[in-house]
Amino acid sequence: MALNKKPVNGMKDIMPEEMQIRDYVMGVIRETYGTFGFTPMETPCMENIENLSSKQGGENEKLIFKVLKRGAQLNLETARTEADVVDFGMRYDLTVPLVRYYANHANDLPSPFKALQMGNVWRADKPQKGRYRQFMQCDIDILGEESNLAEIELILATTTTLGKLGFKNFEIRINDRRILKAMAAYSGFNEENYDNIFITLDKMDKIGFEGVERELLESGYSSESVNKYLALFRGINASEDALAFVEETMTGFLEEDVKAGFREIIESVNATKGDYFKLVFDPTLVRGMSYYTGTIFEIAMPEFGASCGGGGRYDKMVGRFTGKDVPACGFSIGFERIILILMENGFKVPNQSKKVAYLIEKGVSGADLCNIIAEAQKDRQSGAQVLVARMNKNKKFQKEQLMAEGYEEFKQFYRESLKN
Repeated sequence: MALNKKPVNGMKDIMPEEMQIRDYVMGVIRETYGTFGFTPMETPCMENIENLSSKQGGENEKLIFKVLKRGAQLNLETARTEADVVDFGMRYDLTVPLVRYYANHANDLPSPFKALQMGNVWRADKPQKGRYRQFMQCDIDILGEESNLAEIELILATTTTLGKLGFKNFEIRINDRRILKAMAAYSGFNEENYDNIFITLDKMDKIGFEGVERELLESGYSSESVNKYLALFRGINASEDALAFVEETMTGFLEEDVKAGFREIIESVNATKGDYFKLVFDPTLVRGMSYYTGTIFEIAMPEFGASCGGGGRYDKMVGRFTGKDVPACGFSIGFERIILILMENGFKVPNQSKKVAYLIEKGVSGADLCNIIAEAQKDRQSGAQVLVARMNKNKKFQKEQLMAEGYEEFKQFYRESLKN
């Protein structure tokens, strides 16, 4: 029986054209983030299952690819629980592995530590367009910086990178989990219900005010709290300065240093940013991860109808490993979605070397072949990308394929012409 030639469902083979774009984008990311002082690092693709299942990854913890124990450790006959057969899992994001890495190596790392990590992650998700079970993530994180400088640097580094890739008219939507909690407290909700309330609020752009109201009432919350809560958002929408409205309304519920710090981030970014994006306060922005403790942000591209990354502050996560909290903040670019957008818009990698194809007729050998290869080496040394290959029987189709890959010059060598 023939083996299955298709990739595993939810994963994909990457063709040369896409691979060129991916390599280019990764190069721009590394170079740009490097100018902001971020240091490349790497973690293994697998983590201990208890780290991945520590209730820090939100819904992603339901999507872990779990790895069976091996050899004598795996005893199916005596196994009673999942813990008896599973010890590792494939990482579902890069944040949990980064925090474990930092906890393990903190004494050998600078403070603050500005980390750049790019690598594949795995989620047992339902595959769809632009969503795979294996995909690349690209994160920058700053650990050990408690001030708002971390958020400012992360936003500027990320937006500078997107600008270099040609993206314009996008938005960085920004909020703070402490603002979300203050609004819920002001409305009279109990703290133990905040996460469920925020999950419903996060659907505002899809189901609108009426949908959010209906879901909250159906969940058993009092109509008084629900009405007061939604009145806040209606007031924000009607206000010319949404942040000022929140600051004034939340007096007594939101600490002054939180308000001052949040405004400092917005003013600092706006004072130094380019004109290719807007920084927008979005009080409905939630971000699903339960580990966020402060500022949260998301990249929105309205013209493409999609978000392309996000992040936030997670000051309590390192303490889960070490017993001592360390301030931490990160921003992740939606690498796969960016690649998809670039390819759908016919993106071509700029400033590529000239691509030359040396096509050699079968039968050309010996000194003639050595001379051809020597000539190709000279072209390579001058900066050209040179393919040396034998001619196919269907030379026309072969050239068409090479032209589709960007080859613009062809040198053809025939036995008869080399004899003369």
